[in-house]
Amino acid sequence: MPELDVLVVGAGPAGLATAIGLVRRGVRAVVVEARVPPLDKACGEGIMPAGVHMLAELGVDLAKLESAPLRGIRFLDARSDLAGTFATGEGLGVRRTRLSEALLAAARRAGVEICFDCRLIDWQQDAAGVRVHTSLGEIRARLLVGADGLGSRIRSRAGLALPPPDRRQRFGIRRHFRIRPWSDFVEVHWGDGIEAYVTPVASDEVGVAFLWSGTGSPHDSLLPRFPLLARRLAGADYASSVRGAGPFWQGARARATTNVALVGDAAGYTDAVTGEGITLGLRCADALAEIISTGGPLAQYEAAWWRVSRVHRTFAALLGFGVAHPTLRRAAFAALGVVPAAFEGLLRIAADEASGKARWTASRPSV
Repeated sequence: MPELDVLVVGAGPAGLATAIGLVRRGVRAVVVEARVPPLDKACGEGIMPAGVHMLAELGVDLAKLESAPLRGIRFLDARSDLAGTFATGEGLGVRRTRLSEALLAAARRAGVEICFDCRLIDWQQDAAGVRVHTSLGEIRARLLVGADGLGSRIRSRAGLALPPPDRRQRFGIRRHFRIRPWSDFVEVHWGDGIEAYVTPVASDEVGVAFLWSGTGSPHDSLLPRFPLLARRLAGADYASSVRGAGPFWQGARARATTNVALVGDAAGYTDAVTGEGITLGLRCADALAEIISTGGPLAQYEAAWWRVSRVHRTFAALLGFGVAHPTLRRAAFAALGVVPAAFEGLLRIAADEASGKARWTASRPSV
């Protein structure tokens, strides 16, 4: 393969968004991916309105994307039911495989070169850029972008990985059920030490993801911990196998070196609790593509990453506190039910809806 400007490792949403942004700005970018389509990943599969707008800007044909509209977010526990609608448009619930297919089609229309079944073996930096050794041969590039996920080899090999925290790590598993969605909200069911995330992803399908700390458990053994949800899903057929992910916390000392940049989960991951992973990855990809295309040093990307991810990290910290302190979380939910305006402010952070007026409601749980 001839020498190129940028090699992107990983064909997930963040990697493809980076490549599309670069090619549209006149930078030759090639994507290599160890897997072959369809590409899947265990995630909540809900996309906030800001992420939906970015997908459209990337060229994704939303009209042809099999998905389900999302009107807002609902938090539920044994005593509270707090729900709010988005202020700036609808979100989308979409199976990860369908989103991957739509982004791949958009990338090809943009002229991005993509090579599947191409594994990263090793790479070295030199004065001219990077020399990358893959299962299909050597590639020379001026810059290397690591979009290779939670367990990023590029993050580790570049010396950018931080050691794991001295606490119990969080894990997640997801499965789909063949059932008509009973709501057009993402539902977050809170339990002690565990949450269930329910996302409509089609007119006849919902995804259910569990997040918790500690050792693994079968998906079927976790569902009974949420009686309301278990009743909703009683008798529904499975629409997919179980897929897991974790540990979630992955830290990075920095997002870039002289010739290497990290994007998406590879750039550092706090927790899936906010549901903002895809939107955050798309926004950071756009920032990185802009810096590279204008010839700016990759050091600028570090400041851009912190600026773009500030909302996400703030909300993750708030919800993470609720995960770790269930008694205080229940008290906070009770207070928010009395003062819906406070809940409005918190969830507007989650949806990154800095403008417009969100409409929030609080009520007792449905049975």
